Amino acid sequence: MKRIILTGGGTAGHVTPNIALIPELQKRGFEIHYIGSKTGIEKELISNFDIPYYGISSGKLRRYFDVKNFTDPFRIIKGYAEADKIIKKIKPSVVFSKGGFVTVPVVKAAKRRHVPCVLHESDISPGLANRLCIPSATAICANFPETLEHLPEEKAHLTGSPIRSELFSGNRLKGLDFCNLSAEKPVILVIGGSLGSVRVNEAVRAILPQLLEKYQVIHLCGKGKIDETLQGTDGYVQFEYIQKELCDLLGAADFVISRAGANAICELLALHKPNILIPLSLEASRGDQILNADSFEKQGFSYVIREEDLTSEGLLEAVRYVDERKQMYKDAMAASNQQDAVVRVADVIEKAAAPSDEEE
Repeated sequence: MKRIILTGGGTAGHVTPNIALIPELQKRGFEIHYIGSKTGIEKELISNFDIPYYGISSGKLRRYFDVKNFTDPFRIIKGYAEADKIIKKIKPSVVFSKGGFVTVPVVKAAKRRHVPCVLHESDISPGLANRLCIPSATAICANFPETLEHLPEEKAHLTGSPIRSELFSGNRLKGLDFCNLSAEKPVILVIGGSLGSVRVNEAVRAILPQLLEKYQVIHLCGKGKIDETLQGTDGYVQFEYIQKELCDLLGAADFVISRAGANAICELLALHKPNILIPLSLEASRGDQILNADSFEKQGFSYVIREEDLTSEGLLEAVRYVDERKQMYKDAMAASNQQDAVVRVADVIEKAAAPSDEEE
């Protein structure tokens, strides 16, 4: 029996590529297990699948002062011990890590147990968690060509980002019906990321009256970020987070306002959805979303507004600009010829697992 441990967490972007791989890995005969944090979003997302889930302690390695910096190293050490125990019990053929700090103890424990490990890096430059894991990795899959410059040549594979097949089966009418919206007016889908975005939410809501003159708005605003005063507004619907119905909401959307997480924008590219990207600022991130957005803008896939430049008036003007040029953006995305990366990533995983299979 080929066994694989998937790991990744902290945000939905560190989980959805793993979910995209599940059907292909099952088709190839892998028994799948998942290691994530005890309370993170990954636990909720994976609960929808018939896959054993193991929660371990995890901590974040911050590059700024926080009182948790004194306690999280102990949580990481505990997580390493827990991951080592799980790996010893499961005896996987391979580990696949999508990123997030919960993956560091898993990858390090896999290395100790001589289990090959495949990483996936969605952003142009590897994040801290993946940089810590690279020395322990057998292979590293990359989303952008620019990323290969940051990776060991003998380990690097340009694969793209795995995209869930169900996203391609979205039904516009089902999405409109789910949101109780009309088929007579175009729809803007706002995606602030699984954790939500106060800046994006505020900018959208500030121009809501103007938007609703021409459009309907589906707003994925993040946990705890629903504005109760806007509940029941005609043509506007809010959700903290959507999973199962997301494909239909994307099907209903004429264009999208989104953060610039790599997985999210690759889904927009694959679906040929015109979009406005508002990447996280350098104050709130290491700048990976800015690089992602700049790459997409250069390729003609996206209109980009830097968060520090975000104003309600600027966002409204961007909506008008993209709406007038929707077909231009669609044509550019269609010409990119980007194919789904599920098979390519699964091939790398299977190759990495093969030596263990032969030993058995």
